Amino acid sequence: MAQVLSQLPKFHSDRLLVGLDVSDDAAVYKLNDEQAIIQTLDFFTPVADDPYTFGQIAAANALSDIYAMGGEPIVALNIVGFPKHLDPNILAEILKGGADKVMEAGALLVGGHSVEDGEPKYGLSVTGIIHPDNVKTNADARVGDVLVLTKPLGSGILNTAVKGELIGKEEIDEVVKVMSMLNKNAAKALDKVDAHAVTDITGFGVGGHAYEVASNSGVTIVIDHTKLPLMSTVIEKARKKIVPGGTFKNIKYYSQFVDFDENIDSVYEKIVFDPQTSGGLLVSLPKDQASIYIDELKKDYDLEVAIIGEVIEKKEKYIYIK
Repeated sequence: MAQVLSQLPKFHSDRLLVGLDVSDDAAVYKLNDEQAIIQTLDFFTPVADDPYTFGQIAAANALSDIYAMGGEPIVALNIVGFPKHLDPNILAEILKGGADKVMEAGALLVGGHSVEDGEPKYGLSVTGIIHPDNVKTNADARVGDVLVLTKPLGSGILNTAVKGELIGKEEIDEVVKVMSMLNKNAAKALDKVDAHAVTDITGFGVGGHAYEVASNSGVTIVIDHTKLPLMSTVIEKARKKIVPGGTFKNIKYYSQFVDFDENIDSVYEKIVFDPQTSGGLLVSLPKDQASIYIDELKKDYDLEVAIIGEVIEKKEKYIYIK
C-alpha cells in the first residue's frame, strides 16, 4: 500500500494537521482556531456469522479511528458491498447493527452508498471534531512514558477459531464483546491526562502499531510480554497453530524492526502480531499519570486494561519484547 500511495500527487495545506505523509489513524483538517475535523473510512468482510453483530463490530472499528485521535464522532456514512443473491434482510440486520453503534457513539448516521459485490462488505466513513490543540497522533511518544493498552488481545486468533468451528460459545461471546465495544470511554479518559501519543490496535497487531508509534516518534518501545492482556484460550489456540494468515505477513514485515528475547516462548510472537479487529487504544503517557488514566477509564468499563511497556531512547531496534 505504501508503494501505491507514494505514486499519488502530494497535497499541502497549512490547515492539514495530519495527512498522508504519516501513517496515522485518520486525517485532521483545521477549520479555525477552535475546531478541526477528523476524517476516516474503514470497512471489511464479515468477522461474525450473525449479521447484526458484524454490523456492530464494523462500525465500532471505523469509529475507533476518531477516538484514537482524541476526537468525538459527529456524522457517519454507510459503505456497503452486498451480493445480489443474498437475502436483503441480512443487509438490513448489518445496517441495524452499525446504526446502533453510531447511536451509542452519540453521532448521526446520515446516508451512505452501496454496490453489488461478490462478498458482503460493510463499514463507515466517519467525521469527528476536535480542538486543534488537542489532536492526538502516533508520533509524539516520549522517553520515560509508559504504554497502556485498553483492550485484551487475541481477536484474530479467536476469529480464526470461529471459522474453523474450534471454539465454544463463551469464547465467542468474549471476543464479540471486545470487538463490538466502542473506544469511547478510553478516549474520554484521555481528558484527565497529558497523553503524548495514541493509536488504536488493528490489522498490524500490537507489535506493528507500537512500531509505528516508535518510528514516528524517534524512540524505542520495550514491551513486557507477561503484561499483555489476553482473551481466554488465546495462548492455547496459538499453540495449536490456529492463527490467521495476516499474522505471518506481519511477522515477516516487522521482524526487521523488532527484537524478541530468546527466552520468550515463541507463541508470543504470534500474539504480538495477531491482526486485531476493533482493538483497544495504545496510549503513551507519563508514568505518574498511568494510574490516573486507568482509574478514570475503569469507572465505567469492564474490559482488562494494562500497562504493557515503556518508552526509552532510540536503540538499534524500534521494539524490544522482553
